[in-house]
Amino acid sequence: MSITSKRFAAVVVGLGMVGLSACGSSDTDQASGGGSKTVTLVSHNSWAVSKDVLAAFEKESGYQVKVLEDGDAGQAVNKAILTKDNPQGDVFFGVDNTLLSRALDNGLFQSYEAKGSDLILPEYRVDQEKHRVTPVDTGDICVNYDKAYFSEHKLTPPESLDDLIEPQYKDLLVTENASTSSPGLGFLLGTAAKYGDEGWQDYWKKLKANGVKVVDGWEQAYNEEFSGSAGGRKAGADRPLVVSYASSPPAEVIYADPRPETAPTGVATGTCFRQVEYAGLLSNAKNPEGGKALLDFLLTKKFQDDMPLNMFVYPVREGAQVPEEFVKYGPQAKDPQTMDPAKIADNRDDWVKSWTSLVLK
Repeated sequence: MSITSKRFAAVVVGLGMVGLSACGSSDTDQASGGGSKTVTLVSHNSWAVSKDVLAAFEKESGYQVKVLEDGDAGQAVNKAILTKDNPQGDVFFGVDNTLLSRALDNGLFQSYEAKGSDLILPEYRVDQEKHRVTPVDTGDICVNYDKAYFSEHKLTPPESLDDLIEPQYKDLLVTENASTSSPGLGFLLGTAAKYGDEGWQDYWKKLKANGVKVVDGWEQAYNEEFSGSAGGRKAGADRPLVVSYASSPPAEVIYADPRPETAPTGVATGTCFRQVEYAGLLSNAKNPEGGKALLDFLLTKKFQDDMPLNMFVYPVREGAQVPEEFVKYGPQAKDPQTMDPAKIADNRDDWVKSWTSLVLK
C-alpha cells in the first residue's frame, strides 16, 4: 500500500487526516445520455490526487468522482470481493501484486484495456490477454533505518536481509503482520524470494530469535514504533528499523518544517521487494462508461506526473516525471526481490499460515 501525503501530513504537520475532495453529485444524477454523472472509485486509505488534476478530469470528462476508502489494501480487497455482485463503486484501485491473484480468481474485475496501456513500462504489464487490471504505480517495500540512532550508537546500519539476523541488530526491527498488512506480506514474500520455498522459514526463526517485533499494520509500525519517523520521535519510539517503503525518506523531508538538508532516515537497499499496484473496472459496475474514463485518466501523463508526491510511489508510464526528492532521497532499488504473480497465487495463503504459526505463536 502506498505511503500518502495524508499520512505524513497528519503526523509531521499535526493537522490530522486530510480528506479527499472527490465527492460529487449523488449517484442518481443523470448525464444527458442517461448515465450517471458520478463515477465511484473504491480504494484503500492511501489514495490521493491533487485537487486541480482531479478537477481537470471532471471538467473534461463530465463525470464527478466519488471516492470510498476502506482501510488497508488487504481489507479493501477482501470487502470488494464479498460485495462483487453489488459493488460499492465502479473502479477499484490498490490491489497489488501480492493480492492480485485473489482478486482475479474471484472475478472482481471485468475486461477493459485502458487508453495509454501501450505506454506502460513492459515490466509492469500483466494479464495481457484479458486486460482485467491496469498497472498504475510501483514502489519498493524495504527496511528503513533511523540515521541518528545508528550514528549515536556507532553502529553500521544493515544493508541486507542477512544482516537483520546478526546479533548487533537484536530487538531493533519492527514489521507488520503478513496476514493483515500489505507491506508485511511484501516483506514475507521478499524473504521467500531470497531464501526459497523452505529456507524462508529458517530465516524467520532466526529473525524471531533476534527479537523482531510484529504489529498489525504500517501506521502503527512506522508512526508509533519506529524511532526515525516524525511520529515515532514524538512518541519516544525505540525501534530504529522498520519495514516501510523506499519512498519514506523523501516523505520525511518533504513534510518536515523546516525541511532538513538530508533525510533523517535511510533505506537498506538489500531488503527490498518490488510492489506494483493496479486498478480495474469492477464486475457489475453501475457506471461502466464512467469507470472506463477514470481508468483512462489514471494512465494520463498529467495523473502519472502528479501521483508521486501525493501517494509516494513511482509512475508506470513511459516518460512520466520522477520528483527530484525521490531521486535524491528515495531512489528505487537496483535489484529488488520480485516474484511471479502465479507463484504468489500458488503459495501465498500457505506461506501466511506457516508464517503466522511460526512467528506469532
